Amino acid sequence: MRFPIREPFAGGLEAHTWALASSLAKRGHQVALFAGPGSDPGLGARELPVRQAVISRAARADASMSSASWLAEHHAYLRLMLELGDDPPFDIVHNNSLHYLPVAMAASLPVPVLTTLHTPPTPWLESAVQAPDRCPVTFAAVSRHTARAWRPLISDARVILNGVDLSRWRPGAGGGPPVWFGRIVPEKGTHLAAEAARIARSPLRLAGPVGNRDYYETRVRPLLGGGVEYLGHLTSVELVELVGAARAALVTPRWEEPYGLTVAEALACGTPVCGFARGALPELLPGDCGRLVPADDAEALAEVIDETAGLSRARARRHAERNCSVEAMVDSYEDVYEELAA
Repeated sequence: MRFPIREPFAGGLEAHTWALASSLAKRGHQVALFAGPGSDPGLGARELPVRQAVISRAARADASMSSASWLAEHHAYLRLMLELGDDPPFDIVHNNSLHYLPVAMAASLPVPVLTTLHTPPTPWLESAVQAPDRCPVTFAAVSRHTARAWRPLISDARVILNGVDLSRWRPGAGGGPPVWFGRIVPEKGTHLAAEAARIARSPLRLAGPVGNRDYYETRVRPLLGGGVEYLGHLTSVELVELVGAARAALVTPRWEEPYGLTVAEALACGTPVCGFARGALPELLPGDCGRLVPADDAEALAEVIDETAGLSRARARRHAERNCSVEAMVDSYEDVYEELAA
C-alpha cells in the first residue's frame, strides 16, 4: 500500500502484483485489486481507504506514539478486512501485502485466504501467524530460500517462483555497458555495484527509483562519473531496452534477498548476471548464465564482470523461459486457487 501498483514500479512486489492481476484478468478471472492510491486504472484497482488521522498535541506527546504513516496503514487495512468479512463476492482472497492484519484477521473472512511471503520473517507477521487459534491462512513463498526462512513457523509453505512477462522482457543484442537496476536503497547495495565497476574500470549504468535520498546522496552520488551514470527511474519499455543492451547485469543485495526479480528480468533479456551469493540468488542463477561471489565483496565482483559478459546470452534467455515465466507462476497460483475454492 505504500506504493501504487503501476509503472514505473517502485519495486519487485509491485511488479509481481501487477503481473499477477493482469494475467489473471486476461485468463478470464474476475479480479478485484485493492491497492494504494494512484494504482493502474487499467487493472480496475480499488484504492485502499488511506486517511491521515488528526492527532492531538496531547496524544503526540505520548512516548509510545506510532508514526502517522503506521496509523494510516493500520486503519486502512483494518477497514478493508472488516469490509471483506461482510460476505465478500469472492471465492479467494490473495494477500500480497507485507502487513500483518490480513493474516491476523483471516479467520474473520468467510472465504479462504492465501498469503504470499515476499520477505524474510518480520516481528509483526510472525505474531500474526501465531494468533491464539490456528492460523487459517495458506502460505506460498517466492523461493525455496524464503520458505526455509519461515519454516520454524510455517512448515508447509508452497514455493511459487515469481515470474516475468517474457513477451515484455525480450532478448537484446548486448555488448553495451553493464547495468544495475532496482530500488536505490541500502539493502540493494547500489554503491557496491558502482565500486565494483570503478575497480574493474568498467562503465556502469544505474537505473531505478531513489527510495532513500540520504543513501543516494552520501553513498551513491559520490561514485558517479568516470563511466558510472545514473539514468533515473525508467519506464519498463526503457528498462527492457537498457538491460537488453547491457553485456552484464550486476545484482548486489545486502540482505537475504527473498527472490531477486531483477535476476529473472535480466536473464529474460538474455543478459548474464553477476552478483552476491545471498538469499535466493544461488537457486535462481545457474553457472552457465551467471557468476556469484561472496556477499559485500566489491573487489570479487569486479573480477567477474568480464567473465560474466562472455557467457551465452541464448542460455540466459532459455533459463528464463524454463524457470522464470509469468505463465508458469500464474499456472501455479491457479492450481492453489482451485484447491482452496473447492
